[in-house]
Amino acid sequence: MRVRLNLSALRDAHWSEYAIRFVLGGVATAFTGLIAKVWGPEAGGLFLAFPAIFVASATLIERHESQRKQQAGLRGERRGQRAAALDASGAALGSIGLLSFGAFVWWLARSSGWGALTVALAVWCIVSLALWSVRRALRWRL
Repeated sequence: MRVRLNLSALRDAHWSEYAIRFVLGGVATAFTGLIAKVWGPEAGGLFLAFPAIFVASATLIERHESQRKQQAGLRGERRGQRAAALDASGAALGSIGLLSFGAFVWWLARSSGWGALTVALAVWCIVSLALWSVRRALRWRL
């Protein structure tokens, strides 16, 4: 499987689906801001690792895949659940990468701001790609 950009998928979604993602993303971001205000920026930063639109995306992915199979005359519930589960595993791996990014920024920011961001970005990419590669390799063996 190759990672690729599919712009035609933008036409498949209805405007209300984008509105749901926008609102839920805003709520998650506002909630993170409240946590940061009450318990400090370190605690708030931990919650930024949660993908803000994951909940909306997972339900929309499940519905789109189910509808696609039903239009072909097949039952699509299982396909929709599997697509949402695959998205959830990717979000979890990305969150671990983002957590590693935050840890390196926190650890290095006092010495060099731009240097900390550069190193943290590299760590985020390496951790996320390594986890994705391991998950992919294990998937074929299980």
